This record gives sequence, structure tokens and C-alpha cells, in this order.
Amino acid sequence: MLRKAKRRFGITAPRLSVRPHVAWYVRWGMMIPFVLAALALVWFAYNSGLELAGFDRGKTRQELDDLRARVAQLSAENADLNRKVAQFEQQVQMDKGRSDETARQMKNLNDENMKLQEDLNFFRDLTAANGKEGELAIHRLSLEKDRMPGEYRVRMLLVQSGVRVKEFSGSYQLIATVLQNGKKMTQIFPSSESGNEPFQLNFKYYMRLEKSFRLPQNMQLLNVQVRLYERGVAEPRVRQSANLG
Repeated sequence: MLRKAKRRFGITAPRLSVRPHVAWYVRWGMMIPFVLAALALVWFAYNSGLELAGFDRGKTRQELDDLRARVAQLSAENADLNRKVAQFEQQVQMDKGRSDETARQMKNLNDENMKLQEDLNFFRDLTAANGKEGELAIHRLSLEKDRMPGEYRVRMLLVQSGVRVKEFSGSYQLIATVLQNGKKMTQIFPSSESGNEPFQLNFKYYMRLEKSFRLPQNMQLLNVQVRLYERGVAEPRVRQSANLG
């Protein structure tokens, strides 16, 4: 214990140094000017390096502002062009709609013109029919293919001459002459074997008729004969044939 006390408080004891106490804010206050000076020196060196490299910050900022203004102008022009394109597309659609409507009107006019022409031809035929009172005739008989394969359509105009004619009441048949396996044969519509009722007729002065019928695919149609029957009479009153047009 004595030795430890001598060593601590004797001549061999360690030296004691006394320093003045400096607060932390005083130390930071002394360091801040040097830090600011260092930052200013770095900023100056950075700007000097940019200027030596040919880079002007003010000019670059002005160019960026000009580019932003140019982009805004181009965006406005693009929006205006898109609006004009939409207007042009709408105008084209309206013009197309008017063109389609005009085409439909032209088609309707052509159809009406054809119908009027048919009516004119009909009245010409009716005027030219100088036969006996109540004479029955078939005008404008035609035979043509229909839309579906094996289907055919017959068109005709039935005319009864005279002014004081009675109403015609009867029926008609279609007799098709066909070629099958190199042999000619006939097909009757409506067929008596099928049990269907005959095609009925009931008119006074004239009557337009259209009738479709179908044949098997292995049959080739040659012509069709139309037979008009008066009610209660077994023999046909009128017979007329038409070839496939």
C-alpha cells in the first residue's frame, strides 16, 4: 500500500497537464468559416473547370428554356393537327355516308325505272293483245338460275284480253325437261305424287308470277313448260315453254 502511494504521489508519479475547456459550439463556430471557404474554393474551381471546358451554365440554361418553349409549341401544334385530322376523318365519313346514300338512291331509282319499264311493256303487251274477249295468254316468260345451286326461278305475266272479262280462276303447273345420265325426262311441279295442291290462280286482267323450284344436283335443266288450267277443266288452256337463259 505504501509503495502504491509513493508511486502515485511521489516523484515518480505521472505528470498532470491542465488545459482550458472549450465548448463544442465554439469549436464548430471556429471550423464553419474554414468549411465555407473550402466549399467556395471547390465551387470556384468547378465553375472555372466548366468555363475552361467551354460549358456556359447561363447559356445552357437559356438553351434549356428555349427547348422547353419549343417543345410546348410543338405539342400545341401536334394537338392542333390531331384536331384537324379528326375533323377531316369526320368529314370523310360524312362524305362517304352521303355517297352511300346517293348510291342507294340511285339503285332505288334504277329499280323503279326498271319497274316502270316493265309496266310500260306490260301495257304495250296488253294493248297489243287484240285477241278474243277473255283470251288468256302468257307474256314475258323467263327461266333463270336462282341463288342456291340446283334452284331455278320462273317469271311470267298472265294477261286476259278484253274489257268485260270474267275473273279467271284455276291453277298452273311447271313441267321441267331435264337431262340425267344422258337421258331426257320430265319433272312436274307440283308433283301429284307429293300430294301438294296445284299452284292456284285467281285474277281478272293481269297477274305477275314468280316461282322457284329445285332439282337434284345430278340433273341438268333444259327448259320449262308452263301449263294454265281453268278450274274444272282437265286439259290445259294455255301452254308455253321457256329455255334456260
